[in-house]
Amino acid sequence: MKLSSLIALAATAVFLTACGGGGDTGEDGVISHNGEDTSPPAIPTVDLSALPAPYNAADYDTGRRMFRRCASCHTVTPDGGNRVGPNLYGMFGQVVGTQDGFDYSTALEEADFIWTPEQLDAWLANPREFLPGNRMSFVGLRDEEDRVNVIAYLMHETGYSAD
Repeated sequence: MKLSSLIALAATAVFLTACGGGGDTGEDGVISHNGEDTSPPAIPTVDLSALPAPYNAADYDTGRRMFRRCASCHTVTPDGGNRVGPNLYGMFGQVVGTQDGFDYSTALEEADFIWTPEQLDAWLANPREFLPGNRMSFVGLRDEEDRVNVIAYLMHETGYSAD
């Protein structure tokens, strides 16, 4: 586009805005069309402060986005049901491999531990090494901060209680 065309276009925008023909300005400073606010919707803030450290300082939104990789196999709602992997709601404090209605691998059925944030952290770092023989095909999350964010998300979404 030629410089003269850009100048003319800018002058027209200024004129329309000054005369009220350009719409209103939304909170984000973007001119909206037809008087409607075009600002992106606000993402609700989730308070993680009641969680134990380091999860109380995690980034919930990053954990939520990262969990999308897991959501093809797992649900996190009270009545979410099982998929390729078990529903994770209520997992913290539960003995591994005991959720009703899910066909666990022998490795998980024979494992003897309770799901805690620390156990989940070790699992997510490398599921195959953590518990050889399990069927989970996920390679793991190598970055500690990524694991903290996902675990904090799961703690919030799956009914975690420190009791």
